Amino acid sequence: MSVGARLRALRDRLPPRVTVVAVSKTHPPEAVREAYAAGQRDFGENYAQEWRDKAAALADLPDLVWHFVGSLQTNKVKLLLGAAPPRAAWVHTVDREELARELSKRATARGAGVKVLLEVNVAREPQKAGCAPEEVPRLAAAVGALPGLELRGLMCIPPAEGDPRPHFRALRALRDGLGLPDLSMGMTADWEAAVEEGATLVRVGTAIFGARPPRP
Repeated sequence: MSVGARLRALRDRLPPRVTVVAVSKTHPPEAVREAYAAGQRDFGENYAQEWRDKAAALADLPDLVWHFVGSLQTNKVKLLLGAAPPRAAWVHTVDREELARELSKRATARGAGVKVLLEVNVAREPQKAGCAPEEVPRLAAAVGALPGLELRGLMCIPPAEGDPRPHFRALRALRDGLGLPDLSMGMTADWEAAVEEGATLVRVGTAIFGARPPRP
């Protein structure tokens, strides 16, 4: 099945309120072009350098909206918010104030606002990034006060095993308490449950692009 056919099949099952972020991690720019030709505009990347190179190769495509969805080191922010476009429009993985301050500094210097989501480690898995649930109100207040950033909501990656729904529900409750609009949750394996639990953004890679090639 082609990329376009997979996209159409996915969109047919999603309510209008949900934005598909097509995660093109390790797939070539040509795969993004195929998805673009099928009407996709929101794309996600996990690695800052890969995003920079891919975005440059696709700079001729108008209206691309780039979402950064991987763990982000502070010293890599400059790759996402460079001196000239293209730049990342969304960062889903803000989990500490230091990272938010660097994003704010770069965004303000470039005159380019960035939509951000706080990554929450809802299951408290020690190997995963994300702030603890009890830290969310404090971090949200700090991020919301920074220039150049628009705090949109929360993001999570539930444990690979078990029912993801309790984690999605916990994230939604945290989001509702903050009065924010967006929930970034759900990937190829669990997007249906995420949508049923209130996701507004789903980060889908394999179901659109097929099996992921190894990272070079």
